[in-house]
Amino acid sequence: MTLSVAQSVPVALEELDLASVHRPADEVRTLSLEDREQKSDWYLKINPNGRLPALIDHSKGDFAIWESSAILLYIAQHFDTERKISYDPVSEPKLYSEQLQWLFFVDGGIAPIVHFMRFAPEEVPYAIKRYRDESIRLISVFEERLKGREWLVGPHFSLADIKSALRAAKLLNVDFNDYPNIKKWLEKVFARPKTDKGLNVPSLWDVEAYVHTAINVSKRPLEVSRAIAAASFGFKKVE
Repeated sequence: MTLSVAQSVPVALEELDLASVHRPADEVRTLSLEDREQKSDWYLKINPNGRLPALIDHSKGDFAIWESSAILLYIAQHFDTERKISYDPVSEPKLYSEQLQWLFFVDGGIAPIVHFMRFAPEEVPYAIKRYRDESIRLISVFEERLKGREWLVGPHFSLADIKSALRAAKLLNVDFNDYPNIKKWLEKVFARPKTDKGLNVPSLWDVEAYVHTAINVSKRPLEVSRAIAAASFGFKKVE
């Protein structure tokens, strides 16, 4: 398989021990967002949306999958036969449906907030307040869900935890010390050795800093994020 990186995908591969099965065609490739490599012709043939991540399954005629949740579900469908990190849609339909619900919840709710709060090229007071308030609301959904639970769905760690924990940990202006259920859950997720290993693909990821950001609310200055956004995505302030 060839992978352009987003952190949830290598975590899933490591949890299933797929990353340790080295084959000549296997490759993890990082793209330069600053150079807009994700918009190059060769990559758009793989992912017409021009975003990360994408996965190519060489065992199935170089079949390409894009969007992180779609990739996670594809990996589970074809490679998680023992259901170590997923649930079976036939034998466990309710748990499978719950897993889907949390994946979609993260994609539709948290992901846009993370992007705006980190990369907006200018301060818009109404929008900042709106997204900060929404961050608190979404975090409260997780806090309530995790009351008396070890994992988001069912009796074991799953795709729902992978995707949700990585996204929730990126929310700014949230003090996880005020949310003991989430804090305990995040610490448990990031303490998993295989998850830790997946977060270090392609070895440029500072897991310790990542967890510190999640638990202790350390954040990058907005002006730094805006500079990165301007360079990577062409975002600029509207005059």
